[in-house]
Amino acid sequence: MLKQLKIIVEKHPDVYVAYPLGLKGVVVGEGDTYEEALDDVKSAIAFHVETFGKEVFEDEPAVLEAFIAEARVAM
Repeated sequence: MLKQLKIIVEKHPDVYVAYPLGLKGVVVGEGDTYEEALDDVKSAIAFHVETFGKEVFEDEPAVLEAFIAEARVAM
């Protein structure tokens, strides 16, 4: 069975970091490239599900869309 998940991939100065939406617990992957981070987080997700079972998927409906916004805030 395949489950569709949304994955956030962030580019930092020295590494890419990736994490899924819609899972209970903390699952993170990283890599020197976007593809490496994505492959790493997919492996981490598989391990997480194998370890804790299908209960790791949130009961709420799947995330339909994810947006990134920027805002200025007073400091």
